[in-house]
Amino acid sequence: MTGLGNTQGKQETAPARARAAVDCGHLPFLIKRDGTWLYKGSPIGRKAMVCLFASVLKREEDGRYFLETPAERGWIEVEDAPFVAVEMDWKGEGRAQALCFRTNTDECVVAGPEHPIRIAHDLLSCEPTPYLHVRAGRGRFNIEARISRSVYYELVALAEPGELRGRKVLGVWSRGAFFSLGELPGCCGED
Repeated sequence: MTGLGNTQGKQETAPARARAAVDCGHLPFLIKRDGTWLYKGSPIGRKAMVCLFASVLKREEDGRYFLETPAERGWIEVEDAPFVAVEMDWKGEGRAQALCFRTNTDECVVAGPEHPIRIAHDLLSCEPTPYLHVRAGRGRFNIEARISRSVYYELVALAEPGELRGRKVLGVWSRGAFFSLGELPGCCGED
């Protein structure tokens, strides 16, 4: 018996269908604000395991985080951002400058139009918290790294005055994009 499209005695098989990942519901993972990954309340001590889990981390349209392999998918808790930018290197200056960040999972991300830096302010203390876009999520929520305090101080040291949307700001350049770190206060005597 010959199948459709059979040539010279070779049978063609139907293409394999992609199976949907099995939804496992809530998984007992927590990513702490400092970047520590916990499983059932205990820190995951092997960095290679954390990096493996981080490689399958996704973000849903509603903002929730989940781990997804081709076979399984489950929701996890994240206190702030799932990654922390722990180191920064830079090349060039001004508009030609490139800022490269290394995360706690050894992923290197160069800030720029595809990987913007944003600053959020605590509602009570007004303290700035900087974030770096690591990769896209589904919908409007991205997967970000919180920029550590020491790396933020390095950013501030590289900052220069600029203007963004008509406001005088202090910011940094990377890959031709200017990122505000905050507004410049008015000088004495200015109205």
